[in-house]
Amino acid sequence: MRMGSSSGFALALAICLSATPARADEWDGSPPFSAPEVPATDTSIGALPITVSRWNLAEIASPVSPPALIDLTPAARAEPAEETADIYGPAQPLSPGGPLDASGHIPREYAPYRGFFQQAGTIKTELAILFVYMGAQSIPKLFKKTAPFHFKDEGWFGKDTANIGMDKLTHAFNTYLIADILHARLHRNTQGSEGDAVTAGVLAAGVMALNEISDGIETDSGYSMQDIAMNLTGATLSVLRNTVPGLKDKFAFKIEIMPNDQIYSHVGKKHYAQQRFLFALKGAGFEGLQRSPLRFLDLQIGYYATDFLNSDRARGIEPKRHLFFGLGLNLGELLFGRSESRFGKAAYSVLDHVQLPYTSLRVDTHGDFGHW
Repeated sequence: MRMGSSSGFALALAICLSATPARADEWDGSPPFSAPEVPATDTSIGALPITVSRWNLAEIASPVSPPALIDLTPAARAEPAEETADIYGPAQPLSPGGPLDASGHIPREYAPYRGFFQQAGTIKTELAILFVYMGAQSIPKLFKKTAPFHFKDEGWFGKDTANIGMDKLTHAFNTYLIADILHARLHRNTQGSEGDAVTAGVLAAGVMALNEISDGIETDSGYSMQDIAMNLTGATLSVLRNTVPGLKDKFAFKIEIMPNDQIYSHVGKKHYAQQRFLFALKGAGFEGLQRSPLRFLDLQIGYYATDFLNSDRARGIEPKRHLFFGLGLNLGELLFGRSESRFGKAAYSVLDHVQLPYTSLRVDTHGDFGHW
């Protein structure tokens, strides 16, 4: 599929039921020891006899225990309120900012928005904008020569494929990015309801699958199941990153666009040749590094391809695949890691998806060292 790259945006609730008063008919309220009264001998004041209590210290040392709570009748115990919740749990949602699970979501049984369609309905505007954007990309194809809808096996990362896998990684990244953007909006609009990441992933993959239909009528392309598989891969990465506790702090999937002689090529093979895709393991996500300069560095592993333009092939140049490893500067953490402003958080999110050129040192499988 020809598509330009995109870049941009526990519960632990315990209900304590404690109130179990003692039963009056089983404990008469007498003191926890016996105090027998024995008349004293020759003890009187005037006409009034005096009774002297003789205390048994042995009985004081072994007081009588009050009845155990388990002996109480059900009527005397505090019983739970009648169940009024539906199959998901309590009918009344928690207030915004209430107890969250380890991934930062309100568990589904307490969430105010529980179902897929309930959640999707909170981002109608965003979905409309997305559909309009995708449609605008497809309209020009209608004014070119078209073919009946058909499928095409485009391959994966082989040297004999058109773009040596760069188009496939573009599909994965675009779906990942769309899912992350939709999740950010859903998380806000649904007050963090559990399942919002899955909803975002399904919507992103669905939109991309619909957009692929326009490729199915192109004469030199077709509906590619490899593209669909990469869309699902990108959506899955987004879901995992937004649901596995701590993963978002430690992991990022990024794109880097290297300038060419035109600075930036919007479409085509030159566009793919500019791209580098990478997975980053972020130092800032590890507690032991958060007070050291290492929090500003990421470990990177990535992929890009060269010499696959039509002009390169015409000259007999063999396409090259590059797998690289390196260290990258985490500019988001460096510039906005401590920011509490809306702008700072937005900028951090952008830089969590985009690696700026010339901010990494790498070595690739061809032995090249530096930044290319």
